[in-house]
Amino acid sequence: MYRSHSCGELRESHIDTAVTLSGWVAKTRDKGFVVWVDLRDRYGITQLVFDADRTSAALLEQARNLGREFVIQVKGTVIERASKNANIPTGNIEVLVEDLKVLNESKTPPFTIENDTDGGEDLRMKYRYLDIRRNPVKNNLIFRSKVTMEVRKYLSEQGFIEVETPYLIKSTPEGARDFVVPSRMNEGQFYALPQSPQTFKQLLMVGGLDKYFQIVKCFRDEDLRADRQPEFTQIDCEMAFVEQEDILNAFEGLTKHLLKEIKGIDSTSFPRMTYDEAMAKYGNDKPDIRFGMDFCPLTPKGGTFGFNVFDNAALVVGITVAGCASYTRKQIDALTDWVRRPQIGANGLVWIKYTEDKTFSSSVNKFFDEAYLAHFSKQMNAKPGDLMLVMAGETNKVRAQLSALRMELASRLGLRNANEFAPLWVVDFPLLELDEETGHYHAMHHPFTSPKPGQLELLDSDPGAVRANAYDLVLNGNEIGGGSIRIHNKETQSIMFKHLGFTPEEAKAQFGFLMDAFQYGAPPHGGIAFGLDRLVAILGGQETIRDFIAFPKNNSGRDVMIDAPAPIDKEQLKELNLKLDL
Repeated sequence: MYRSHSCGELRESHIDTAVTLSGWVAKTRDKGFVVWVDLRDRYGITQLVFDADRTSAALLEQARNLGREFVIQVKGTVIERASKNANIPTGNIEVLVEDLKVLNESKTPPFTIENDTDGGEDLRMKYRYLDIRRNPVKNNLIFRSKVTMEVRKYLSEQGFIEVETPYLIKSTPEGARDFVVPSRMNEGQFYALPQSPQTFKQLLMVGGLDKYFQIVKCFRDEDLRADRQPEFTQIDCEMAFVEQEDILNAFEGLTKHLLKEIKGIDSTSFPRMTYDEAMAKYGNDKPDIRFGMDFCPLTPKGGTFGFNVFDNAALVVGITVAGCASYTRKQIDALTDWVRRPQIGANGLVWIKYTEDKTFSSSVNKFFDEAYLAHFSKQMNAKPGDLMLVMAGETNKVRAQLSALRMELASRLGLRNANEFAPLWVVDFPLLELDEETGHYHAMHHPFTSPKPGQLELLDSDPGAVRANAYDLVLNGNEIGGGSIRIHNKETQSIMFKHLGFTPEEAKAQFGFLMDAFQYGAPPHGGIAFGLDRLVAILGGQETIRDFIAFPKNNSGRDVMIDAPAPIDKEQLKELNLKLDL
């Protein structure tokens, strides 16, 4: 028996008990006549003691030779600790060691295995198996497991059936790029790794399973941004004989369950907002509603502003930053420089201070007098002591720029409380998006999303006006889930493919299996997929998903621990009928 107890469970009630412990040496302290060793495992730390009065000279010497991260087994007796440590659960006891066995020695780790480590991110990712021993990473993975178990528990109790769908599937032209896998037995042909189980879960509804879920790996070979992984995990769900309201109610229930069981939060409202409202009010379709700073469009007193920057703009819009009229010129210049960065791309920033003594000062004093600035302050609901920040230009660009500024200010002002949770449904998305470079429309979600009832005919006359029967669940400014009511008949799906630029032959080649299935009694159905990595991170009070993934990739999509991706040898290439001219 390697251990009778874990390193986190011994208490004063165990005093005088003989125990066997196993774990890693976290730290040693040698005072000459006594050696203390902190023994760590997944469950906690127990202090071991070796002293000259009660320990043999050989055993004391053996303890002195222990290195950091040595794997050891000890046998001994639990005793009361003379100098108690209130910071750990086992701090009132220690184990007087009578026998020590080294199970495996360890090289000196490249960074300290402590909560506050001296290892940089790249180094810790290279030695991720060591990083997992640290409490922050270990606890994040345990937290993820708890969330996952609660998801399974809730959905199972609601009658959902967990079904596994294939990982080796067919490449399709929609969405991001596929990761492809060459087939050895079918020369010149390739599988693709799924970006989602979308068509399979729809086929399960045709098969009559009614309620399906799966916690599933998905893959997208897209250009990487910070905190995006080429492989990620979804909570994938589908239901038959449902309308949008049924889906929203079902997954509000799941979210409430997780907030209750994981965070102890009893009740949360789920406001709903259309896509158009979200864009007009917050500048993006996943707004953080934990704080204010809603967008306020500005209009002139008369026909024009008399200020070219505003008069030549499609949109003049601002936000009011409560209590920040005291900002210095240096602070405002720093904000202006921030929005001018290439990542934001703004030309500038107009500021107006409404001072505590109810006077105004601004960066545009020579264009607008006090009365005109008061007109703006009324439109922006500003109060004495507030700072107004205004941007102008092309509508979509200005909204995106001001949205970024809003979030940056919220972070700087401490308004994004990680312990506050504000979910929001965004509904009525456009069905199609126009690619300005090609002039072609593509599906905003995917080509299987149904249009809102009664809007199918608009595809011919005004495709950009068609709204989708689609919905996103947003939490604290992050999209954590998205889905739609699906097309469930062949004729409507054919019309959708036509408007996405597929010829009938291309549609049949790519999605003929689904079109065929629709001819055999496909029920009305819809679903949703949650991003598990993102959901867990937000519930854990963080926004970095890598911290909640056991073996993540870096920002270049590489696994630096196993050095992947990597070349394969010529014989494998030959078997796969691949030729690389490098």
